[in-house]
Amino acid sequence: MDKIKSHKDLKVWQESMSLVTQIYKISEDFPKHEVYGLSSQIRRAAISIPSNIAEGAGRKGENEFTRFLYIALGSLSEVETSMLKTPLTHRNMIMDVTSDR
Repeated sequence: MDKIKSHKDLKVWQESMSLVTQIYKISEDFPKHEVYGLSSQIRRAAISIPSNIAEGAGRKGENEFTRFLYIALGSLSEVETSMLKTPLTHRNMIMDVTSDR
């Protein structure tokens, strides 16, 4: 097994970046009146996931890293909750993306 040199080597970070890409693509099709509402909210929560993983990995000590992983998990829960507010067609697309994880 290769030594982890940075957060970019972490599978969880790579997968969360893929989720962000999918969320951005899917949210492009949200109704225009949601650009500053739901679309913005779900995008900010999604990018928070890999951002917190990266920040935690850059900190010193396992306790700090663990704390940021829990923050990332909270952001994932926020994305999941926001998905429940999306139109059903968009929700199904997002669920397809996240169910592979």
